[in-house]
Amino acid sequence: MKLAASVQNLVKEYHLGGEVVHALRGVSFDVPEGDYVAIMGASGSGKSTLLNLLGCLDHPTSGSLFLGDENIAHASDDRLAELRAGRIGFVFQSFNLIPQLTVLENIEVPLYYQGRLSRRDRERCRELAAMVGLAERLNHRPTQLSGGQQQRVAIARSLVNDPFFILADEPTGNLDSATTEEILALFDQLNASGKTIVLVTHELDVGKRARRIIRLRDGRIEAVIANATPGKATADAAAVPIASQS
Repeated sequence: MKLAASVQNLVKEYHLGGEVVHALRGVSFDVPEGDYVAIMGASGSGKSTLLNLLGCLDHPTSGSLFLGDENIAHASDDRLAELRAGRIGFVFQSFNLIPQLTVLENIEVPLYYQGRLSRRDRERCRELAAMVGLAERLNHRPTQLSGGQQQRVAIARSLVNDPFFILADEPTGNLDSATTEEILALFDQLNASGKTIVLVTHELDVGKRARRIIRLRDGRIEAVIANATPGKATADAAAVPIASQS
């Protein structure tokens, strides 16, 4: 089994005002290629800290964090920047599109930052736009698009570098219920085609679309929830408690 990511005994501590904040307390889990994982938990549970570590935005205090075969727990800032730009696809709640750029140009942004944008690259960006249903809007700018269309641009952009995984942070938080369903259906399709997705959400209905939920509490994994019917889930998930982690 090939892993897109692996977290082993991950600890993250912050020093604030002479006190130590234990944000993560020995978290361990694997994300096989092609998996679809939702990370959930209340405010203060550690999910934002875990998101930052998986997104190569911070270093853990201790433990191992593998992306593919590389342990990046102690990687340099330059190496983390390379991985953010080249091997992780980000999808944000607020879309994070550049308003002055067209749909096609926004999808191309990760390639531009890497200093490469060949004719074949541009054609791939057009193919990704078509895949998310925006082939007829390549020259539109974000202000000319609905929220759902903007998120589709962001999803296409997240795929342009063939990432280890898509890291989606509350990707439906700014969308109405009908548009949320459209975006989740697109994630379902991407996962069915083999794309690996790690999704952070506080909404159980969104989490149930994943194959499993990793629920955090006070910096530890409280439970792993295997969804009986991933995709458009209708059945209740069964929670499997995890032994206390030190």
